[in-house]
Amino acid sequence: MKALAVDLGGSHGTCGVVEDSRLLAHEPVDANGAKSLRAVLPEIIKSSRKLLAQMNLTADDCAGLAMGLPAIVDARTGRVLSTRTKYEDANDVDLTSWCRTELNLSFRLENDARMALLGECYGGAAAGFSDVVMMTLGTGIGGTTMIEGKLLRGKHSQAGCLGGHLPVLFTGRACICGAIGCAEAEAAGWSLPLVAREWEGMASSVLAGRDPLNFQQLFGAADEGDAIACEIRDRCLEIWGVAALSLVHAYDPEILVVGGGVMQSAHAILPAIQKYLDEHAWTDWGKVQVKAAKLGNNAALLGAIPLLIENF
Repeated sequence: MKALAVDLGGSHGTCGVVEDSRLLAHEPVDANGAKSLRAVLPEIIKSSRKLLAQMNLTADDCAGLAMGLPAIVDARTGRVLSTRTKYEDANDVDLTSWCRTELNLSFRLENDARMALLGECYGGAAAGFSDVVMMTLGTGIGGTTMIEGKLLRGKHSQAGCLGGHLPVLFTGRACICGAIGCAEAEAAGWSLPLVAREWEGMASSVLAGRDPLNFQQLFGAADEGDAIACEIRDRCLEIWGVAALSLVHAYDPEILVVGGGVMQSAHAILPAIQKYLDEHAWTDWGKVQVKAAKLGNNAALLGAIPLLIENF
């Protein structure tokens, strides 16, 4: 079974052609800085047709198109329900009609973190597990849940997918979601520069003047022994551990999968989260396994087939 897959994240976009659990081809879509979904849609069609032509395929060879968005979406109706700062016109776009008009294909829409979890369960780190929580660490912090083999969605389609907006510090900074002290507001790609600017002693660090600061720079400086970088890194690790603990207590998973661009530093992140859970989680049945996502940036694309065949 072949399908078109689209993953639009917080700062990236990718189109791909998948066949079952294999990614046959993919290419980036320029979505960085775009606040309008309508502005990105022609690029998606252009990339999709280019990929199909390269493989001597047509849209008729595909079972449908599946798209992941960094938003609260209703997968049952294919509608965007809520966004924050990204694709601000998405609520008003009829994506099902757009896909039918442009490609004559059926369409499925899901939160990007949920699609990534589907991919990891279909052919990645969570294969063979029925109860899974996934954290995605990147521009934001994604969290999503599968219980007894089914994605947790809830009446308003936001159950289990707001892991980055679990508060970890009630006296913390304001989050883009409107809450205070969310994990995302304290240790995500968009909030890291804000945290660093206020850090005591930052002027003495090799990170001084790097604005916007990113996690690759932070972990690199920490690995080289920069004291301030180590302090900020350790704070991020503890915040991610607290967020993971909340997800474990809320959803009772067998395994916690951690993915996202920050996982270039998995050597530091995975042991820290595993240690925090081992020390603090109320799981008398045993220990939750913490594993790195296997599929990297392709996880959401490989969630296309399980999403398309899901029976709502």
